[in-house]
Amino acid sequence: MSKKQLMDRLASLKILSLDVDGVLTDGGLYYTESGEELRKFNVKDGMGMKRAQAAGVVVVIITTSSTAAIAHRGRMLGLDHVYLECEDKLNQLVQLCDQIGVDLDQVAHVGDDLVDLPVLKSVGCPMTVADAVDLVKAAALYVTEKKGGDGAVREICEMIYEAKNST
Repeated sequence: MSKKQLMDRLASLKILSLDVDGVLTDGGLYYTESGEELRKFNVKDGMGMKRAQAAGVVVVIITTSSTAAIAHRGRMLGLDHVYLECEDKLNQLVQLCDQIGVDLDQVAHVGDDLVDLPVLKSVGCPMTVADAVDLVKAAALYVTEKKGGDGAVREICEMIYEAKNST
């Protein structure tokens, strides 16, 4: 796919769906002495999500994880749709699309591992991060230069912002 074709597709986006571990984080899990699970989010990704929202894109988090920190991060970013403990990401995304009247062709999903493949194979703009597993890279239209948790989401959001504001 050419850069122009990708930008045209991004210009028509209505939803940006994001996995968490390995996409919004570096995929590492950190534990306190008491066993509490922690994640490190990149503030640049957060600003990117704000810019995508400003361009009219609904930003959604869909993750199999259940950590309260993810819900907190979503609230801090003003996200209306944060789905935790989601074992069937595609079904959740289809329900959301039906609810707000969006076709899957108008959705980008960013995932990095096998659990994301059903979504990536169903949306109009499947995307992944530089350090994703090979099967996911093969299913993506775009692979970021940045790794997950290291500005990859910002990279995508900047492209979306540019595409939305150049039409």
